[in-house]
Amino acid sequence: MDKANELTFQNEMIRQLLANGWLLGKPENYNRELALYEEDLLGFVKETQETQWQKFCKLYPNNPEQKFLERVATQLNKADPNAPHKEMRTFGTLGVLRHELRDRGTRFSLCQFKPEHDLNPDTLARYRKNRLRVVPELVYSPWATEAHLEQTGTRAKAWRIDLVLFVNGLPVATLELKSEFKQAVENAIKQYKTTRFAIDPATKKPEPLLTFKRGALVHFAVSQYEVYMATRLEGDETFFLPFNRGTESGGAGNDVPEDLNRYATDYLWNEVLLPDNLLNILARYVHLQIEEKEDWEGRKYKKETLIFPRYHQWDVVNKLVNAAHTEGPGQKYLIQHSAGSGKSNSIAWTAHQLSSLYDAAGNKQFDSVIIVTDRTVLDDQLQDTIYQFEHVDGVVGRINRKEGDGSKSEKLAAALEGSQPIIIVTIQTFPYVLKAIENSTCLKERHYAIIADEAHSSQTGSTARQLKEVLMMEGTDQELGSEDILDAAVASRRVSPNLSYFAFTATPKTKTLELFGRLPNPDEPPSKQNRPEAYHVYSMRQAIEEGFILDVLKNYTNYRVAYNLAMAIQGADEEVESKKAKVKLNQWVRLHDY
Repeated sequence: MDKANELTFQNEMIRQLLANGWLLGKPENYNRELALYEEDLLGFVKETQETQWQKFCKLYPNNPEQKFLERVATQLNKADPNAPHKEMRTFGTLGVLRHELRDRGTRFSLCQFKPEHDLNPDTLARYRKNRLRVVPELVYSPWATEAHLEQTGTRAKAWRIDLVLFVNGLPVATLELKSEFKQAVENAIKQYKTTRFAIDPATKKPEPLLTFKRGALVHFAVSQYEVYMATRLEGDETFFLPFNRGTESGGAGNDVPEDLNRYATDYLWNEVLLPDNLLNILARYVHLQIEEKEDWEGRKYKKETLIFPRYHQWDVVNKLVNAAHTEGPGQKYLIQHSAGSGKSNSIAWTAHQLSSLYDAAGNKQFDSVIIVTDRTVLDDQLQDTIYQFEHVDGVVGRINRKEGDGSKSEKLAAALEGSQPIIIVTIQTFPYVLKAIENSTCLKERHYAIIADEAHSSQTGSTARQLKEVLMMEGTDQELGSEDILDAAVASRRVSPNLSYFAFTATPKTKTLELFGRLPNPDEPPSKQNRPEAYHVYSMRQAIEEGFILDVLKNYTNYRVAYNLAMAIQGADEEVESKKAKVKLNQWVRLHDY
């Protein structure tokens, strides 16, 4: 490979990162043993929390800086999945960024995330003092030294990572870059799998920077054309997810910009890694998913997965929240995301961020966020995900017969009147939610965000009849799909300036598009040239090409092609190799209609 091309690519990325507010670091200032960029960690604490720092210095008069660094490293190493307290499970880098560090009466925040409103100038000032730094060509292993070789007889290889990103001295991301035309992003992925080990193979010791949860949170494999990411390095078992925008035609990958001075992947450093955006991702997106599993011998264990949003997930949530803030209540948004898009997480992030959204005056934009879903897995996921952001119980309330006292209608009324931040209801209950809001003088003045999750259940018989009465629908006892219920519930009532709808569906029906879609030219009436469209799309084609769902049409042949093929084969009297002949004939039939 031409190393000069890769260096040009790397330098251009660094140049744009610096232009966007990043600082440039030196590899020699990195502490390999602790996996910390000391200058920024100590600098941020001293600059923003001087009183607490002076108190800490009195407690540890002999080398307080080293004591503080060791204290941070201790917290970074606390990431036990079996810890009884939920908060303890999420230590490591993410936990240290989010939770206060406490020591003998002193309290330190190692990162200031952006406040939800601008009413506290001190918090905003501290937020602006966060230090985001990029360090190129970083030799990261503490075991790759002559001293370690002399002491133990072994030494790790001095591998270099192209770029490492730090927030206030804490590592958050690594990037391996490949720029040669013939050397696809797969080579960067291969580099991670074969040379970037969480446990060094020579010394059998953990690499602090690459250890799951304790080191960098995400690892990007980047070329000029594509980006992939992983959150856990496990050698050949490392699982990389695509982090691409998708093409204009709905396929996987990225479109090549017309501007020759731009890269197809520059959205990574010019959008995602903008300081405000990255800090927001760390504050409101990244979370640790812990699942109870059972091995083949019946022994239970906990499986941990660090969730970092895929590009389309971050993009849709970001756009929805910004639009809701700008446009205010009373809007409709249709999100057309295929199976395999990770809708559950997208809905959880959207719900959480809408529930804590404030307008310019410092008032909550929505009194409650109502999620309409029949999937219990989404209930549990929401509870666990939101707990990691809020650290308090009671944010999410489920309206069902199993939990709490009283009837469903009483629970619903209490949740609405008490302005519970997030309320989860079933699709059957949803029409009654609208009715309750409509019939209450108090509730009808409040603002609600309604997130509808396309469920795969349907209603028949008496349930369908009751719903049709509430929805004022006509017809027989035909099966009612969740989309039918949602459409009818919204269509049967007057447009309310206080209700915003966020409808997530994979394949919207015409009625759904008419109700929730947006006209490309809103000032003109609907027409064949001005049809309602989804607000955001992650296409089935992209999901198939990225490998998240199977292509059911891959081995499909329609009757016409099959018939023409059969006729062509019958008419041939020359004996040929069967397999090759069928391939050629199939190609010929597809290319020749007549």
